[in-house]
Formats: sequence, C-alpha cells, structure tokens
Amino acid sequence: MPRKRSTDDGDELLARLGSLTAQARERAELQRTQVELAIALQRGMLPRDLPTAPGLHLAVRYAPACYGLNVGGDWYDAFPLPDGRIGLAIGDVQGHNIEAAAFMGQVRAGLRALAFATGEPGELLARTNDLLLSLGSELFATCTFIRLDPATGAMESARAGHIPFVWATADGKSGVVDDEGGPPLGIQRGIDYPVTRHRLTTGGLFVLLTDGVVEGPSLAVEDGLEQVTRLAGIAAVAGLESHALAAAVIKGAESVGHEDDAAVLVVGLDGPARP
Repeated sequence: MPRKRSTDDGDELLARLGSLTAQARERAELQRTQVELAIALQRGMLPRDLPTAPGLHLAVRYAPACYGLNVGGDWYDAFPLPDGRIGLAIGDVQGHNIEAAAFMGQVRAGLRALAFATGEPGELLARTNDLLLSLGSELFATCTFIRLDPATGAMESARAGHIPFVWATADGKSGVVDDEGGPPLGIQRGIDYPVTRHRLTTGGLFVLLTDGVVEGPSLAVEDGLEQVTRLAGIAAVAGLESHALAAAVIKGAESVGHEDDAAVLVVGLDGPARP
C-alpha cells in the first residue's frame, strides 16, 4: 500500500507540473503575441516616407522595447503643410502596451489632421489637447511639434511635456533648446502652449528624441542630453549626414539601461538659407 500511495503522489505531482508548464507556455505565447501586435501597430502607424525639400535632410531611427510589453508609446512624424512648410512631430504616450500603441495612432492622426487647419505649433497642440480630452481616455501623451520653412530655415516650436530637443551649428556651437513648454496632452483643458522661434542655419542640425534615448536606470536625463549634444556638435562640425547622426544617437540609447521605446528625428540643412 505505501508503494501504491507513493506512486499516486508522484503521478499527481507530475500532472500538476504538466498543467503549470502548459499554462506558462500559454501565457508566454499570449505575451509574445501581444508584443508582436503592439510593434506591428506602432510600425504601421509611423510614416513610410519623409518629405523632401532642396538642401533639407531628415533622418529617423526607431528602436522598440526589447523586454516584456514595454512597447507602444513612442512616435515621430514629418509631413508637408498646405503653405509649403513642413510639420515635424515627436512624442510619447504614457503606458507600454497595445492600448498605448492604439492611442499613439489617435494622437498622431489627430495632430496631423488638425495641422491642415492650423500649422501654428501652439494652437495646434492646444487643439490636439482638447481633442484627446474629448475621447475620454485615461492616457496622456507628451509631444513636440515644429513648423519649418525649408527655404529660410525659420522654425517655430511648441512643447507639451516632452523633453527638449538638441541643436548644433557648423561653427561648433551646440546645446539643448531652452523653451518654456506646457503640460502633456490629454490632462487639462484650456492650456496655452508657448511658441519658441529658431533658425536652422546652413550645416546646422536639430535632434528631436524621446526619453528612451536619454533617460534610464543607468543614465540621468541631463547626462543623456549632454551625450546627444556632444554627438550633434561633432556631426555638425564634421559635416556628417543626418542619417549617420541618427544612427549614432539611437546606438547611444543602449547605454541608458532602459526597457522603453526609443525614437530619434534629425533635421539638417545644407542649402543656402535666405535671410
């Protein structure tokens, strides 16, 4: 009898282990499917083509999160506006899952659609903010929007809770843009977003990025921005292509120890900017 009971106990243990293993496999498969779906959603919503203009160079890089479900929030966009200028946007949705990826698509689509009614960055962010609040979602998004005139290099920018972007000029100067900004989109109604004016000079660069590029467990955001500023300054002085700088910046994101998406948008001008 003891031998029989021991055998029964062993069979029951094996059965339980088999059941737990099957459940773990199902959860792993479900998680893998969700990750693939979130990445597919995000990649499908990012622009396939970037606008072109004489002397203007745009370059983008995007790296999805590599761990768990930490994917879905970051995006970038670049598109021509009705007046011939170019709209540039980069942002990050709170959360890292399929819901965040879907909300990111709503933000990007809404912002692009509203930009054809008003390309003025401050008003555009204010309208997008009201639109997101009307959707009733509990999510919010950070965003930077720039309106660029490629013929003159004149730029206007507004920022909604997003990290500031980096600039560099061909004469060796570089830094982080010092602007006021406003709160993230989708939190509070009736927000005004201040507009800052810049100029993209010949041989100059602007680098827009998400926090996954410059902030993480291994790197403070100030140090990350300093790292990108240094890279941008070297690239501008050396006359490196925008694509090379974008690749170097996204490569540097590996040092932050993050489990987040990372997106980079580089804007360069080598044409004769008119006063």
